[in-house]
Amino acid sequence: MTIESCRIDVWLWRARFAKTRSLAAAMVEKGAIRLTHNGVQTRLDKPSRSVHPGDEVLFARAGRLIAVRVVQMGDRRGSAQEAHALYEPLDAAG
Repeated sequence: MTIESCRIDVWLWRARFAKTRSLAAAMVEKGAIRLTHNGVQTRLDKPSRSVHPGDEVLFARAGRLIAVRVVQMGDRRGSAQEAHALYEPLDAAG
C-alpha cells in the first residue's frame, strides 16, 4: 500500500524535522515552510496542506537552510533510519 499524500505537519514530524506534531504545525503556521509542488513554490500557512512524493520542502532550522525532496509519506514516526528514507537532501544554495 502506498500513500499518495500526507499533511505537512505529520510528514515533518515523521521525518523527524520536528519533535512533536504541534511544533511542526507551529512551524507551518509561522510561514516558515515553503513547498514546491509541480514547479510552483508556495509558503504554507496551514498544517493541513498536503505534501506529495516529488515535492520539495524548504525551511530554516538551527540557523541553517534545509532543502529536501519528499520521497515517501511513511506510515508512522519510526527510527532515524526510517525518517531518512522519507526524503533526499537537496542543495539549498543552488
